Amino acid sequence: MQGGVTSEATATGFAPERLARLDGWMRRQVESGRLPGLNLLIWRRGAVAYRAAHGMADIEAGRSYADDTIVRIYSMTKPLTSVAVMMLYEEGRFQLDDPIAQFLPAFRNMRVYTGGSRVLPATEPAQRDITFRDLLTHTSGLTYGFMDATPVDALYRQNGVDFQTSDATLAEVVEKAAAQPLLAQPGTAWNYSIATDVLGHLVAVISGQEFADFLRTRVLQPLGMMDTDFHVPAEKLSRFAACYQRGADGRPALLDAPATSRFAAPRRIASGGGGLVGTAADYLRFCRFMLNRGELDGVRLLGRKTVELMTSNHLRGDMADMGQARFAESTYVGIGFGLGVSVMLDPAKAQILGSAGEFSWGGMASTTFWCDPAEDLAAVLMTQLVPSSTYPIRRELRVLAYQAIVD
Repeated sequence: MQGGVTSEATATGFAPERLARLDGWMRRQVESGRLPGLNLLIWRRGAVAYRAAHGMADIEAGRSYADDTIVRIYSMTKPLTSVAVMMLYEEGRFQLDDPIAQFLPAFRNMRVYTGGSRVLPATEPAQRDITFRDLLTHTSGLTYGFMDATPVDALYRQNGVDFQTSDATLAEVVEKAAAQPLLAQPGTAWNYSIATDVLGHLVAVISGQEFADFLRTRVLQPLGMMDTDFHVPAEKLSRFAACYQRGADGRPALLDAPATSRFAAPRRIASGGGGLVGTAADYLRFCRFMLNRGELDGVRLLGRKTVELMTSNHLRGDMADMGQARFAESTYVGIGFGLGVSVMLDPAKAQILGSAGEFSWGGMASTTFWCDPAEDLAAVLMTQLVPSSTYPIRRELRVLAYQAIVD
């Protein structure tokens, strides 16, 4: 095992002996066969209090997890895309309640699914247009094909609305998405979706710059996230982790090898909803930027009030009130949603340690982050096991992190 409790732990308000409980937890994840390996960073009050890597980044190649291991962060791309969108919002390019059809005419006169099958769906006219706020809060009526829960999801699969595997351009897949019926009337229900991929395309249309280039030059590079991109270049492939799923024997089974992964070479499409790879250290820089309300190391990308707006709840109640009681391994009772991130409303209602106002999100391969402004704390967990609902590791980690705070 590499690392663990740092010399800064006591000064940041942790009890080192309590924080050291994470050592055993990380070791058990690997020895039990739950996870192939993992990398964890916990930061508080200006310093890293815990840093550790354990297990294998690539079991087949015999390569261990390290601090600089590159992983697929999937939906942890979404908060970064949301920052790009809000940077354009601050430039006065649009208002949050503007219809996206002003920039993407294909989203005019949308239809909403009311019944039937994917072969013969019944629909009705949308009562209003989809807005930027709808996309940022996942209340647009869009969905994901992989949900496999409704005929609309099936239509996405049938018609190639998939930003992860498509060989088409971002604009072409967005056009396909606009041709499908919505799952719900805009603004009426929380439904996890391709909304952030549509936002990525909106960034391109509004800025006049390819989305991937905008994110690199305006967000990732200014924040010093130098190992984060939409593919892993050849010179970094030796640091790229394999991705796994739970095998028939309960242990990690190879799903995506580094050398043959679609992330091992540039692609035509840049998914704002799930296309990035990166390291725990890079993502911690993003967390610190958000905790510092829009600025990091002298570089300001967003105003303080904009970050406050992003990390406030924009729903009518929590996500359960808006129709999504559970997603992945986590309950959404007591948890709301801001502009690109989930927001803790009531830890007692959510039945988990934490603070009102903390914001977070995770990725399909069991990665996660959260930022707690009340405690000036950020945590980043990187691993590679699909799907994220396989084990409740995120909730376990939260308990172990918070129980160690003693100041």
